[in-house]
Amino acid sequence: MALINNEKLRHILHSGWRGVCPRCGKASMFDGWLKLAARCPVCGLDYRFAHADDGPAFFALCITAFPLTFVAVWIEVTFAPPWWVHALVSAPILGLGCLGSLRPFKGWLVASQYLNEAIEAGTEASWERLNAGHDAPAPGEEPDQDRR
Repeated sequence: MALINNEKLRHILHSGWRGVCPRCGKASMFDGWLKLAARCPVCGLDYRFAHADDGPAFFALCITAFPLTFVAVWIEVTFAPPWWVHALVSAPILGLGCLGSLRPFKGWLVASQYLNEAIEAGTEASWERLNAGHDAPAPGEEPDQDRR
């Protein structure tokens, strides 16, 4: 019951699954099927922070394809249909199920990254060096003689 009452989770699920901006909730965060827009046209949120990478594909395989594979196996074991039944029924169900769930999963991951202010673990110092615009040594690294 605590998950349902969690306002942050509810907002992540709402904006992520609907594919709308996690800040304003009005405009689509997508510019195409899976390509993120550069920024929200309503509130101007810059989507460069978002790095969903292989996350949507992982969740589509684990949450969508895995159970649908059991449906295909159940059809085979229970009814023993010819191969063409699987080609006409099982393959399209798996393909459409996985492709159809990629966008909601990507939206969910982008909304989660925004609301949780997520960054890659251990990269805070690297981001600071990049944003500072100079070549400071990494933590624990000796400065080069050439840099001084």
